Amino acid sequence: MEDFVRGSGIRNGIVLVFLPHATSALFANEDEPRIRRDYENLFEKLVPVNGSYYHNEIDNNADAHLLTSILKQFYVLPIVNGELVRGTWQEVFLAEFDGPRSRRVVLVALGE
Repeated sequence: MEDFVRGSGIRNGIVLVFLPHATSALFANEDEPRIRRDYENLFEKLVPVNGSYYHNEIDNNADAHLLTSILKQFYVLPIVNGELVRGTWQEVFLAEFDGPRSRRVVLVALGE
């Protein structure tokens, strides 16, 4: 994303990160192996993979759809002085709930 922001020519504004997919989502947090495992455990507790879901009667991925409705398919970050702004340990994650699959990420920079 940093290269995209630098190449956009935007000095101050925002970058929108968007996933045009129904079974993956974005979130931001520290990129540390134990917290990634904690997220996997949290997701499984919130929406168990082997739960009893109506959508699974036609496609066995209801848990993925439900998790993306709790999270989101977009993330907005500020651009200040031509640089992407994030917290010290903050990284943007693509959470894949129905894969592995090939995913497309759309980036849009807006500002001055």
